[in-house]
Amino acid sequence: MFHRIGRVVVRHPVWTIVAWVVAAVAIAATAPSLPSNSDESSFLPKSYQSIKAMDLQEKAFPQAFSPAAIVLYQREDGGKLTAADKTDIQQITSKLGAKKIDQVQRVIPGTPSKDGKYTDALVQMDKNSAGQPKQADAAKTLRADAKDLAKGTDLKVLLGGQAAQGLDQQDASGNSSKVAFLGSVLIIIITLLLIFRSPIIAFLPLIVLTAVVYLTANGLIADATKVFDLKANSSLSSLLVVVVLGVGTDYFLFLMFRYRERLRAGDEPKQAMVNAVAKVGEAIASAAGVVIASFLALSLSTLGFLTQLGPALAILVAVTLLAGLTLFPAICSLIPPKALFWPGKKWQQEPANARFAAIGRAVGRRPGIAALVSGVVLLALTAGALGFKANFDLASTSIPKTAESMVVQDSMVKAYSAGAADPTSVYLVRSDGKSLDGVDFNAFKDKLAGAPGVATAAFDPTTGLSKDHTTALFNLTLKYSGASDKAISAVGDLRTLAKADAPSGTEAVVGGTSAIYRDINAAVNHDYRTVFPVAAILILLILCLLLRSLVAPWFLIISVALGFGATLGTTVLLFGRGDGLMFMLPIIMYLFVVAIGTDYNILMVARLREEAQEGREPREAAAEALKHAGPTIASAGFILAATFATLTLGGNSFLTQMGFAIAFGIVVAAFVMAMFFTPALTALIGHAAWWPGHADRAKTPGAVASAGPEAEGLPELDETGRR
Repeated sequence: MFHRIGRVVVRHPVWTIVAWVVAAVAIAATAPSLPSNSDESSFLPKSYQSIKAMDLQEKAFPQAFSPAAIVLYQREDGGKLTAADKTDIQQITSKLGAKKIDQVQRVIPGTPSKDGKYTDALVQMDKNSAGQPKQADAAKTLRADAKDLAKGTDLKVLLGGQAAQGLDQQDASGNSSKVAFLGSVLIIIITLLLIFRSPIIAFLPLIVLTAVVYLTANGLIADATKVFDLKANSSLSSLLVVVVLGVGTDYFLFLMFRYRERLRAGDEPKQAMVNAVAKVGEAIASAAGVVIASFLALSLSTLGFLTQLGPALAILVAVTLLAGLTLFPAICSLIPPKALFWPGKKWQQEPANARFAAIGRAVGRRPGIAALVSGVVLLALTAGALGFKANFDLASTSIPKTAESMVVQDSMVKAYSAGAADPTSVYLVRSDGKSLDGVDFNAFKDKLAGAPGVATAAFDPTTGLSKDHTTALFNLTLKYSGASDKAISAVGDLRTLAKADAPSGTEAVVGGTSAIYRDINAAVNHDYRTVFPVAAILILLILCLLLRSLVAPWFLIISVALGFGATLGTTVLLFGRGDGLMFMLPIIMYLFVVAIGTDYNILMVARLREEAQEGREPREAAAEALKHAGPTIASAGFILAATFATLTLGGNSFLTQMGFAIAFGIVVAAFVMAMFFTPALTALIGHAAWWPGHADRAKTPGAVASAGPEAEGLPELDETGRR
């Protein structure tokens, strides 16, 4: 099949390129903009208790609201607010509400801090647009207007809250995207120049991937997000850029290394490209299939962000794969080899690959030692994963601490109390939906106040009872900040106590920020039990189909699992000792390290099989496979790891953690698993690795060497692409 694809593309390169350009322009021009959402609660299904609490608030207490933004007032000199300051604050708050800014429904005065240095105003916005870009735009206007109104006073005015965090997250993501893009571009250009000594090869993948592939994939992702009503986060754009450049360059490298190898073997240029596609097509398609299947497994997640991330990345990789099998071969087949590789000369000479040949000989001679040492190293690093601690505050991990919304958040924690910025609510309702008349609310309030971790509990009979008397609201303040482990644990204890001590015939529902984090934790644990095994099964099935074996796929999965453990352990040791790692990082890491890391194992095993089919014994095949495939895997692994590493430069702690983890995992996959562990195990197991099939059975002499159309009874192409 892949030989036929290569033949069609090489025969019709111009039409192939035109089809790609037309499709890219049409898709990009008609696609909607990719939305952004920084609202953690929107990531959860409605079945979770924190979401039920939000629904109860909307129905029973429509006048109550969770502020979408908070205006924080303080003096420029840091002193206590004076009477004149309080008058200025009242006027600014009133004028902000009178401006009728889009999405802003009202701005009301808040409460002063105990030390008298701060006070705030609460901004209500349209709850139906929570987390959407239009509210970030409203926050931008509010922030500018508040500062303008404060001119001429002694006040310092800052805007925080969810909408402001969404705005700052967009800015941080934009900066991260720029840094990631520029860093990835420089890494790819420099690395390809060092490998091929050719400016055309250095710049070609960048032009194709950014001008055609990314536009096409991004448009399709936006279409899918709108059609299936998926959730999006602004950090996604940074990830998409890195993935398309890293994975796309990998596929380009796989193709170019094999194309150059076929040219050195004496193939005519166009025939060499056809044979290159035929040789690497199955490996690339299988590798991409593993990545796509793993990413699609994220659609089983209960978190909205991950259910959007999975299909988005699957679409991106699918488009990149299609470009690797059609667009790249079409463009390269139009360029004569001397021009394509100019000004380099070494492309015509077979390299000695002395370092990789030496590694191959060492692994071939002592596969047991190679497997043992690499396995022990991976296990030792895996031990660090035992200290994993999750961080559920998406805003604080995706926005720099110096951003205005984060300054407001930190200031409120200091000015009021650890839990004051993130209050907890308990709603009491009758199971039969009838009136709560006769219930002793104060007694229940006192029981809530006695729950572990609760600082204060309050019930106001005037405002805390719905008009129909079917729902009662209790306002609680925890002793801990909303995203802390202690607060999340306290919510669990509170729910247990509220359920047990709720008056007969009633039900207590606990909501608030800490409750949302508690439910996210439960959702993530569900995903660990669901997404991980499903992804592993899909990868195993693809490997079984590719290798026609029931043995090799298992030790490949074990190999990649060790790589994941080593990556998580190292990341925990470096980043997880403070607030912990972002809660969704292990899932993303698992899918990237397992899926993309399997690419290199697939490429190595495919070469091992090819060498075995040449008639070589397992240990000799391992040595030859490392000699020939080693440079490709090393180059591709370095580029992909380096491009992901650029995410660490954007000032976004979530992307920094993600960038390091994925980069380190790819280094482990390419330079430990694919170079040592996998070939060593394959050599040790020998022919049994391919049971029950005979994928390593030697073919008829000469059949593999040509790999041309004559093997299929097809006429050979001349230099013009004619038969």
